[in-house]
Amino acid sequence: MKAAVLHGVGQMTVERRNEPSPGPGEVTVRVRAAGICGTDQHIYHGHPGSAAVTPPIVLGHELAGIVAALGEGVEGLKVGDRVSVDPNIYCGICRYCRDGRAHLCDRLAAVGVTRDGGMGELCVVPAANCYVVPDTVSFAEAALAEPLGCVLHGFRKLTIRPDYTVLIVGGGFIGQLFLQLAKASGARRIVVSEPDSGKYETLRKLGADETVNPLDAAAAAALASTADVVLECVGRPDSMTLAVQAAAKGAQVLLFGVAAPTTEIGIRPYDIFAKELRIFGSFINPYTHPDALALIDAGIVRVEPLVTHRFALDDMPAVMADYPRLKVGKGLIVYE
Repeated sequence: MKAAVLHGVGQMTVERRNEPSPGPGEVTVRVRAAGICGTDQHIYHGHPGSAAVTPPIVLGHELAGIVAALGEGVEGLKVGDRVSVDPNIYCGICRYCRDGRAHLCDRLAAVGVTRDGGMGELCVVPAANCYVVPDTVSFAEAALAEPLGCVLHGFRKLTIRPDYTVLIVGGGFIGQLFLQLAKASGARRIVVSEPDSGKYETLRKLGADETVNPLDAAAAAALASTADVVLECVGRPDSMTLAVQAAAKGAQVLLFGVAAPTTEIGIRPYDIFAKELRIFGSFINPYTHPDALALIDAGIVRVEPLVTHRFALDDMPAVMADYPRLKVGKGLIVYE
């Protein structure tokens, strides 16, 4: 088999490896599509993922494919099944697993983070992490159920009423997923703050009532205290500061964008007190995978049209090294 292997910070090569064999309770998946996540870029540049990363490792935690082999004791799956993989593996015995917060597991492991993932032609995963997908869902859609599941976990923390104004800070792939969920929730008005005007037409087609350029000082200032729900999807100090400033009295603010571990922002505690803000974090996708697949299959959330770049596996060392310059909205590795 062939795989793109990360050996260290900024060091990725495409290599030939022996085909992996599934252990008890595992299956081998022949990968057909794998999404490239911002977290993959973080790991590539030496930042942590959802768990500690120890190279050499095959990245790729957004993946779908065909079951190629079954390990001992696997039930409910057969060779040839089309599957989408939830990458996160929980210990089941720590305090967080036992009180219903498995995604905060003290021993969290993940396909494509702590064990080899979808940037390889074959990938061994726990059978329990595989979800059979119907023929009506493409492999690209099935791979992108993982980021939608993460978005869904964050979205479920919030209450959205029909009279609410929702502000989405960041109109990239994640913001576009949140936009579709907000539209489906029946929010009265949805505003997207996005500096790239080239995305405005797509954002409006997906349901945005208004688009705002945050680099326009007057436009950014006009957002102050206007939104009942703010979804921050960037992870930059300026975008997170804007998110809090734009929150109206009693607002809910979800800081979803993944910031660098050393990032700090300035927030005035008095504003949180006086406006009685509720500020949330959101981490990975605890058991949201089947609902994400159902939203995709029903056409409530469209993911495949949001893919801006498709790559071959052989492209990955160059792509990962040059990712920001390529201006990828959402990248996907497609296997022939």
